Amino acid sequence: METNSVSKLRFLFFMCVLFVGCDLIQCSVTYDKKAIVINGQRRILISGSIHYPRSTPEMWEDLITKAKNGGLDVIDTYVFWNVHEPSPGNYNFEGRYDLVRFIKTVQKVGLYVHLRIGPYVCAEWNFGGFPVWLKYVPGISFRTDNGPFKVKMHRFTEKIVQMMKNEKLFQSQGGPIILSQIENEYGAQSKSLGAAGHSYVNWAARMAVGLATGVPWVMCKEDDAPDPIINTCNGFYCDYFTPNKPYKPKLWTESWSGWFTEFGGPIYQRPVEDLAFGVARFIQSGGSYFNYYMYHGGTNFGRSAGGPFITTSYDYDAPIDEYGLIREPKYSHLKDLHEAIKQCEAALVSSDPVVKPLGTYEQAHVFSSGRTCAAFLSNYHSNSAARVTFNGRHYDLPAWSISILPDCKTDVFNTARVRTKPSAAQMLPSNSKFLSWETYDEDVNSLEESSRISGSGLKEQISVTRDTSDYLWYITSVDISSSESSLRGGHKPSINVHSEGDAVHVFVNGQFVGSAFGTMERRSFTFNGPVNLHAGTNKIALLSIAAGLPNVGFRYETWKTGISGVSIQGLDHGQKDLTWQRWSYQVGLKGEAMNLVSPIKVSSVDWVRESLATQNQPQLKWHKAYFNAPDGNEPLALDLGSMGKGQVWINGQSIGRYWMVYAKGQCNSCNYAGTYRPAKCQLGCEQPTQRWYHVPRSWLKPTKNLIVVFEELGGNPWKISLVKRTIH
Repeated sequence: METNSVSKLRFLFFMCVLFVGCDLIQCSVTYDKKAIVINGQRRILISGSIHYPRSTPEMWEDLITKAKNGGLDVIDTYVFWNVHEPSPGNYNFEGRYDLVRFIKTVQKVGLYVHLRIGPYVCAEWNFGGFPVWLKYVPGISFRTDNGPFKVKMHRFTEKIVQMMKNEKLFQSQGGPIILSQIENEYGAQSKSLGAAGHSYVNWAARMAVGLATGVPWVMCKEDDAPDPIINTCNGFYCDYFTPNKPYKPKLWTESWSGWFTEFGGPIYQRPVEDLAFGVARFIQSGGSYFNYYMYHGGTNFGRSAGGPFITTSYDYDAPIDEYGLIREPKYSHLKDLHEAIKQCEAALVSSDPVVKPLGTYEQAHVFSSGRTCAAFLSNYHSNSAARVTFNGRHYDLPAWSISILPDCKTDVFNTARVRTKPSAAQMLPSNSKFLSWETYDEDVNSLEESSRISGSGLKEQISVTRDTSDYLWYITSVDISSSESSLRGGHKPSINVHSEGDAVHVFVNGQFVGSAFGTMERRSFTFNGPVNLHAGTNKIALLSIAAGLPNVGFRYETWKTGISGVSIQGLDHGQKDLTWQRWSYQVGLKGEAMNLVSPIKVSSVDWVRESLATQNQPQLKWHKAYFNAPDGNEPLALDLGSMGKGQVWINGQSIGRYWMVYAKGQCNSCNYAGTYRPAKCQLGCEQPTQRWYHVPRSWLKPTKNLIVVFEELGGNPWKISLVKRTIH
């Protein structure tokens, strides 16, 4: 029988040959049971997620520098397939999508990269990162043992890997990339699919390893990840996690620093005391790599938010906020934690923890090897502090906390003792004013003439739009007899509209009847409201809205969106079902087709001064104005509290979707102690879920910046303001 050391050497040699086709001494990144090994040295690695499309290139170096100053070794990012290949074979790596520039910026600052290619990413991102055209490849089925899907996934993954190789960005080439991820949180779907899921996992692993990157690959939340892939943990806590083989290290790819926000929900916060406690628990249990998801969350610009109903803000209560400003005490308290962990590194990577009980809820995890010794003293009680004795010394441990002793004597850090005061963010008025608002009505009355798509029955929305727009008009008509009693003052009939998601605005004979919306938890809904019908032909126009495509769920690519049933109820002869009659369709809005958001195209229609347009219907209006860039260098945001629901653009760049829906939740006091869940710490109840919308300064010119707003429900653009975000 081989000794453990001989077995380990054989495995490391296998890893080097498999990853880079080279001798052992040439292999720059590998792993063993303790840690990732870089240039022959085991490392405790501290990572943070920063997604390049959720900020701007002008922000990247500052964000990454702040991450480095906060004690990080690694920047983690997904790769977003849908922005890079918007149509088959046509690629985009410009601007916010310049992946190579982002990685080179990380390299310039002096950090490593974990490149999570996926290419499924979830990430609260539209369609989970998959391009919508992928859904319409003949015979395709996502994320399973399916030939067409595997061909497309292999091609894209190979393209990204080759780009990295061409730029010599893998650590094996002297670059910053030390880890790559294939697939993402596949475990639950794998179990649901059975043999097909297992076969797909094995194929994905072979495909990835065969690309010979020279660095290890990981699969998160995938218990049966095959060798040499490292299976990893995601969650609020991962101290319980054990790799699926004894020679793999214990890695935590997503330590959730907060939680995402949905329109209509509250803002979730995670106390830094608990986040630090979760990290310390992981390290004391033998963990050697952890990644904050997110370290900077950023902004879901454009139509990138998935869900549906994910907010434009992706702040995530991260140590660096949406605007790139440091959030205290989260940033500094974690920085202190990182310094304490790094002081323990020599002991952590060279020994396994010995657990010693110190009381009913108290333990010591001791790492000792040669002259090095480090200890973690924990108190798991969620209410009571404890005084413990360790190595003949007394230590006071607050409830739900861990103290770190890098020399097994000196308490240099406790997860519950926060030394930095909380920062206070303010939105202050800027000196920039919006001048002479003008409006243009989205045309409802001439829809049918411009429609080029028609057919019997109601079509699923994305099959028509291919997600080129959030909006799809469903248009039909209904004939009403002159003898109908409702025409002579009888009971009004009503229109019943059933939708599979996500929202609808109902118009009859050009008049607005009402709106209805789904939620993230229940996308389907029904609108029912009274209508004024006249004798003869009545035109019905339903504006169906997709508020971001699903990004997670079993076979989510098969989920439907749009109108699925329409009827008129309360007529003399009962219900009239319109579902299967002839319908016409118009993809998108007239203003979108004319590209009114563009500074070049904005003058292609006759805009009306806002004060003269107030007599018209308030729904479906385009608004525009000009403004000068404000002074200073503080981050900027639009205050859209006076508006309803819609989208906004600055100089042709999409800020994203806005919606002043009010947050529902339980915004009670928040105690850090005890197991964390998002519902535990909520803010903003009975206020708009998101009032302020990030405007990158790099999108502005010194003068005459164009703002265009498409408003679905109403609102007062004269009260829109540009504010500065400051931290005190």
